[in-house]
Amino acid sequence: MSKKLSGKIALVTGGSTGIGLAAAKALAEQGARVYITGRRREELDAAVAEIGTAATGIRADASALSDLDTVFSTIASESGRLDILFANAGGGDMMPLGAITEEHFDRIFGTNVRGVLFTVQKALPLLSNGASVILTGSTAAVKGTANFSVYSASKAAVRSLVRSWAMDLKDRGVRINVVSPGPIRTPGLGGLVPDEHRQGLFDALAAEVPLGRLGEPEEVAKTVVFLASDDASFINAAEIYVDGGLAQI
Repeated sequence: MSKKLSGKIALVTGGSTGIGLAAAKALAEQGARVYITGRRREELDAAVAEIGTAATGIRADASALSDLDTVFSTIASESGRLDILFANAGGGDMMPLGAITEEHFDRIFGTNVRGVLFTVQKALPLLSNGASVILTGSTAAVKGTANFSVYSASKAAVRSLVRSWAMDLKDRGVRINVVSPGPIRTPGLGGLVPDEHRQGLFDALAAEVPLGRLGEPEEVAKTVVFLASDDASFINAAEIYVDGGLAQI
């Protein structure tokens, strides 16, 4: 059976855990050579070992422009181009309106918006004609969530950027789309609350999902592979929800 992404060069930022790791594995399984970034060397090395020989890890903080320069110079020298960019690095934590600090705002927007913007910008010289760019959104951008306003706003910004960037990139045939997960069983989701409250959070979130459960990272990864492949050749500037129906009701 032929692989959908044979010979393709891919980058997954935030690829050492959760959705990023699952996506990197899925891209590699479909034949892509995959570069992954992460801030913590130990996690990054473990992820590369899990993905296999198709993976290369580059330690980088997606919110640091000098780190991004290192990432793209490495890809340029080793592979010369980029066919798939999954700008996935991001995150957030909960903070009620009255307690939001400059640090909280700057950290979340620094990674989720500023980091994503400059990741895509700095990738431009390497993107092949017809490349696929995929950004990570969130159902939080359209579903109000108490204590989560800064994260939600950052993901709404990501969705908005894609609409304009699709126009900026149209002459190159580059497709750019958003994959927006609902509640997915990842370390990041579990880390929103203390360990003793984790299962309670998972149960409460699952109860809001029409399918009655949390999603798994591999389910998001399948959508990333689809958007990266020629199967999605006429899908552009779109937001694809992988949320069990949460944002649709």
